[in-house]
Amino acid sequence: QVQLVESGGGLVQAGRSLRLSCAASGRTFSGDPMGWFRQAPGKDREFVAVISWSGAVTFYADSVKGRFTISRDNTKNAVYLQMNSLKPEDTAVYYCAADPDGDWRAHYNYWGQGTQVTVSS
Repeated sequence: QVQLVESGGGLVQAGRSLRLSCAASGRTFSGDPMGWFRQAPGKDREFVAVISWSGAVTFYADSVKGRFTISRDNTKNAVYLQMNSLKPEDTAVYYCAADPDGDWRAHYNYWGQGTQVTVSS
């Protein structure tokens, strides 16, 4: 059974940092792009960042560019999201995803269960 398990969420003050982790099990994703998404209350899920299989190519949503950094460790079958200079509008449930199916900004074959990030002002 394939699983993606996120961790590292929590409550943090604006301006501080958090690092999210996503550990995959059940199959290796070393040959697949992996991404992070988020969903705020009352809003649709939105793309945050994606990283290529090698880690050489990354793309970010404009709202997080310059503040968030996506990375991966294929030896651990894991992907990370370093979030700096957090803002209250970053508050959301954050999901990792693996193995895009078409549009890498929206459609993936595997999703985690999510981790809550709350940024207080």
